[in-house]
Amino acid sequence: MRQAKRDLQHARNARSSADYEWACFAAQQAAEKGLKSAFQKRGKEGWGHAVAGLCQALANEMPVPQTVVDAGRRLDKHYIPARYPNGFASGTPGDYYMEQDADQAIKDADEILRLCESA
Repeated sequence: MRQAKRDLQHARNARSSADYEWACFAAQQAAEKGLKSAFQKRGKEGWGHAVAGLCQALANEMPVPQTVVDAGRRLDKHYIPARYPNGFASGTPGDYYMEQDADQAIKDADEILRLCESA
């Protein structure tokens, strides 16, 4: 969970620097690591990189609201295109990501980490 929180802080720092694509990716990473920490607290292991899938798997262990699963789905959209220039038909990720994308990603990751901390 400590690393998840560091990643979320990195997302906030990137957002402040207008590096919106990196803010989105760091938020996705924060949520993924937070969910994996929730599994570890239960003596289990979460597998994969899909945040929504990890949310759904965690629902077998504890209640996971649909809003959290939806947040995971939004974050999953940032896993590849935020990092790779061939994620879009032309241009670079920095050409496509906007401030509101970063704000939503940070909000989504924060919601997921709050759930994971209560696990």
